[in-house]
Amino acid sequence: MKNIFRDKVIMVTGGCGSIGSEIVKKLLLFKPKAIRVFDNNESNLFYLGHELKNKSIRLLLGDIRDRNRVYRAMKNVDIVFHAAALKHVPLCEYNPFEAVSTNVIGTENLISAAIDNDVKKFIGISTDKAVNPINTMGATKLLSEKIVIDTSLSEMRIKFCCVRFGNVLDSVGSVIPIFRKQIKNNVPLTITDKEMTRFFMTMPDAINLVLKAAEITEGGEIFILKMDAIKIIDLAEALIEVLGPKYGHKPQDIKMEFIGRRAGEKMHESLMTDEESIYAEDTGDMYILRRPSVSDIVKTKPKIDNNSKNVKCLSIDEIKKLLYEAKII
Repeated sequence: MKNIFRDKVIMVTGGCGSIGSEIVKKLLLFKPKAIRVFDNNESNLFYLGHELKNKSIRLLLGDIRDRNRVYRAMKNVDIVFHAAALKHVPLCEYNPFEAVSTNVIGTENLISAAIDNDVKKFIGISTDKAVNPINTMGATKLLSEKIVIDTSLSEMRIKFCCVRFGNVLDSVGSVIPIFRKQIKNNVPLTITDKEMTRFFMTMPDAINLVLKAAEITEGGEIFILKMDAIKIIDLAEALIEVLGPKYGHKPQDIKMEFIGRRAGEKMHESLMTDEESIYAEDTGDMYILRRPSVSDIVKTKPKIDNNSKNVKCLSIDEIKKLLYEAKII
């Protein structure tokens, strides 16, 4: 990867989260001038600073909802990685105004600050839940994407782009830590539905996608990694088979409890809409959505079938291999 980060001032919002902290750690390898870790979690900022002990790290306590704080933090920044968001579907369903305040207004604050401070690149981190959203979190992340991408139409000086993630394996609040704890305590694993599927990516894949997007963006793209799909029940079975004995339990003694879908939860996910797939560029390992300008006529071509229901899901043995290779189990 070409080193575009050396001697640059970089800001990572949500820099203490699962994704943000890994971006920070990876960026340190490229010798930036400074990394401004922007987060509203005081304790996690302290612990991250204590863990990294690097003179390039700047720990900035603040919230992206606070426009004045964002403007001060953005001064003299070259590159922004925007990972801060409210991401839990049920919580956003029951707290919609908070989701809008963070995911939409917070993103707009960052965009405005980036423009006024002559930032060179802005990489927003999104989710496949922004595709045909049925929940508040997905809808606010779709708006966040639109704010970032549409700004590129009028602000040509800054290269704005987004990356669209699937589920990141073993990230904080995801299903694997929940299943792991349930297996350890030998209580039933809570499964929403036997048929539910999701797209999954490993943390290294997620971080490499983000940095690759920063390297190759020309402005206005959404980068989507090609991901495997997994049935949630098969992921549960794989974890039971591997972790059960490690915690002193027989796999056959560990039960599952089917609790039904939570508020706002989809049965399956898609990587892009049918309309987006018309102009998606397949590069082999990822799709790149290069949004047409408002005056372009999009030529019709076959849509890409990218729903997790319709792709071949990994087998239980393939899931176990993936988890071993990612050092999750």
